Amino acid sequence: MTVLAPTRLFDGETLRTGAAVVVEDGRISAVLDTAPADGIRIDGLLAPGFIDVQVNGGGGVLFNDAPTVDALRTITAAHQAFGVTGIMATLISDSREKTAAALDAVSGAFAVGVDGLIGLHLEGPWLSEPRRGVHPAANLRPLDEVDLIMLTARRGFPLMVTVAPERVSPDDIRTLAGEGVRVCLGHTAATTERVEEALAAGASGFTHLFNAMPTMESRNPGPVGVALAHTEAFTGLILDGIHVHPVSARAAFRAKTARRMMLVSDAMATVGGGADMELFGEKVSLSEGALRTPSGTLAGAHLDMSGAVRNALAMMWASEAEALRMATRTPAEFLGVDDRGRIASGARADFVLLDSHFKAQGVWIAGKRLS
Repeated sequence: MTVLAPTRLFDGETLRTGAAVVVEDGRISAVLDTAPADGIRIDGLLAPGFIDVQVNGGGGVLFNDAPTVDALRTITAAHQAFGVTGIMATLISDSREKTAAALDAVSGAFAVGVDGLIGLHLEGPWLSEPRRGVHPAANLRPLDEVDLIMLTARRGFPLMVTVAPERVSPDDIRTLAGEGVRVCLGHTAATTERVEEALAAGASGFTHLFNAMPTMESRNPGPVGVALAHTEAFTGLILDGIHVHPVSARAAFRAKTARRMMLVSDAMATVGGGADMELFGEKVSLSEGALRTPSGTLAGAHLDMSGAVRNALAMMWASEAEALRMATRTPAEFLGVDDRGRIASGARADFVLLDSHFKAQGVWIAGKRLS
């Protein structure tokens, strides 16, 4: 048994002072209002480990290039340095064979106990060609029966898919959601009505709000307008100050609140790695904080989750509790992983220790502090 007594504690909802956490066998057995004399004193803010539902790569590795257990081990380790204790490894639109390899890699990673992995996010290839961004047009395709069989097979981890409503029918969305797949809408130019139909069929979120979507207009709200108006839909946001203007981010935050907005990194191989990489054979370079192709198209983000939390404070004017919730409890609730994203009895002992500048100073996974 270990008792951690931080200066401050965020339990997933509120900030507390003087509390302590009791850890036994990788789980939280109790949260004490007052730290005991023999508790391990920790200087800083202890929060649930960050959860990132959109991680394309890290540590110099892109998951599309290497959908393997070793790649997942490298990527998760790179993000742990920034306080992330759970990622949804993300595959950008690719072949059916590469999709199957990604599913197998995540299953294999769980079989050997790779730390810091929650599940798989398939961002496409069921996307709108005009809103594909850096997703190669040749990789896009409609959802078919073979895809449905592959996606609805029972697995021991959460599966999230990003689809465009104009490429996937409400019936198919209903089938996916009915089998527990988290369906998000993104890379879409769908009409307002089509987006609302997708939500009614079981879609539960939006991938990187504002990006790869038409702008909202007064008489044509489109995906952005529906996302902001829908009280239950979750929204991911890339808050690097490049993908979304701070004023737009603040407006979205006021509409969605910390209970339905998730901070995501959309991180590429450069996070914890080098300054340059390739994506589908095209060079991607890091300059002034942005990753771009030679044509200037944004290609993912060079952002980590501790940076996203800091940006939520500075750009969205979120409170500390709100900024932390968007990186912890809210994504956990979206994914349906009840034992993550909070510091409470029975939850996993996954923590991040933050200094006064909200930079990660320590990380615990299942009660073990990482070196």
